[in-house]
Amino acid sequence: MEKINILIVDDRPENIIALEALLQRDDINIITTTNPNEALRISWEMDIAIALVDVQMPEMDGFELVEILKSNPRTKGILIIFVTAISKETKYAVKGLNTGAVDYLYKPLDPYVTSAKVDSFIQLVRNEREIKKKNQELEAYQKELIKAKEQAEQGKRIKENFLANMSHEIRTPINGIIGLANLLGRTNLTAEQKEMINLLEISSDSLLGVINDILDLSKIESGKFKINRSGTDIVKICNSVVNLLRIRAIEKELDLITEFDAELPKLVLADSLRLNQILMNLIGNAIKFTIQGSVTLKTEIIDRKGNNLQIKFSVIDTGIGIAKNNIDKIFETFEQADEQTTVKFGGTGLGLSIVKNLAKLKGGVLEVISEEGVGSTFCFTNWYEVLKDTVVVKKMNKPHLGPFKGLRVLVAEDNPINKFLIVKILKDWEVNPDVVENGKDALDKLRDADYDLILMDTFMPVMNGLDAIKLIREGFIKGKESIPIITFSAAVLETDKQTAIDAGANDVVSKPFELEVLHEKITKYSGIADTTY
Repeated sequence: MEKINILIVDDRPENIIALEALLQRDDINIITTTNPNEALRISWEMDIAIALVDVQMPEMDGFELVEILKSNPRTKGILIIFVTAISKETKYAVKGLNTGAVDYLYKPLDPYVTSAKVDSFIQLVRNEREIKKKNQELEAYQKELIKAKEQAEQGKRIKENFLANMSHEIRTPINGIIGLANLLGRTNLTAEQKEMINLLEISSDSLLGVINDILDLSKIESGKFKINRSGTDIVKICNSVVNLLRIRAIEKELDLITEFDAELPKLVLADSLRLNQILMNLIGNAIKFTIQGSVTLKTEIIDRKGNNLQIKFSVIDTGIGIAKNNIDKIFETFEQADEQTTVKFGGTGLGLSIVKNLAKLKGGVLEVISEEGVGSTFCFTNWYEVLKDTVVVKKMNKPHLGPFKGLRVLVAEDNPINKFLIVKILKDWEVNPDVVENGKDALDKLRDADYDLILMDTFMPVMNGLDAIKLIREGFIKGKESIPIITFSAAVLETDKQTAIDAGANDVVSKPFELEVLHEKITKYSGIADTTY
């Protein structure tokens, strides 16, 4: 235990000896002096907690000594107990307390009273020091928390920047591969070449799926994943997913079956993109882990509350099943049921983790029932509001996209494959674009010619697209401030897309882009009537 320093100041040595005898113990350290000036020096040099001060002393009385101690920041916290033989009249006690004393001891000293009072003040000092120590520890802990928070926020910013860059650097070449494969597939090819192109597209789509899973998981963990609800045709979503995955089922000679509740409404309020993603993962997994038999998507209404329906999507397979002790494990990131499953069937182990997080974000519940060697049933259940009198947008099935003859378009894109694809597509639409490879060249081109529209990549060398857009909007080139600008972006975060809009872009087309989407955006901002036929 830390010793408490107690100072005794009295001009009479016999009084000091008497006080020392009364206070002597192991947990205190007694310092004595008969000289008030020496008492001041000791107080400034040592950590004195309590001082027992005689009132009547030559050269300087106790009141004067205490006034000096209380005026100095170094010594003002010392607890002062006056020891006096003078009158017990109230005026003397008041004077002492006003000077800064906490108590009085009157001579002749009562040993029990003296010990009790000093003990109480020693405990008070210990309590104050313990509180001070705890406060210091708390302050240090708070500083560590602030530091950790700042580091976490910095790490989050670094992660988001990394995601944006990784998305661009990885998705851009994949976009090129998919686009080139698509273009090659339209040319005259031998049967063997068509098969190769088909395998190339399948492999590219598979790789893009893995990358999207990683990026989606990162978005969910960073809190950047948004739920956007709109009028959704559930039957249409289910059929679309099944049709996309039907080829995989056919290749494995599996029956892919859909069952719909006869009372399902036409439209409900839902995030169609995320529902699509959940079903794609669950049905894709079922096909992957089913060697023979069937995969069934069953959609049913299980409860009603006013205008809201609780709808359950069940994906039932006759696959390998999951051992009971591995069911919880399959929802962990980068995990599958066991090593043999990973080796035999492959995969990153991200799909079900993403589905679980998506289900939670949407306010739904994900459940699994499985028996090893028999099959599995994954169920996603959620509440949906039924929409009435909602206009259903007619979907174009493989539309023919009409031309933009006479449209003047400036393209800023540095990636050679993407540049080739965009130019090829625009020429198919009877547009002969001017092409540059960075924002600076785009500004130079814009200074020398007039355009109806600019297609601008966001990530480019020399000057990126966002900086170029800002300069255009700020009037760097007079008369061109209001030209429509559509940006291409492989960024996955909604905030990154918003950054492009904030910079002055009219709209953003995500990579890899769909022809219909690009055609729709050009139609919207070019002022040319929609020529889809």
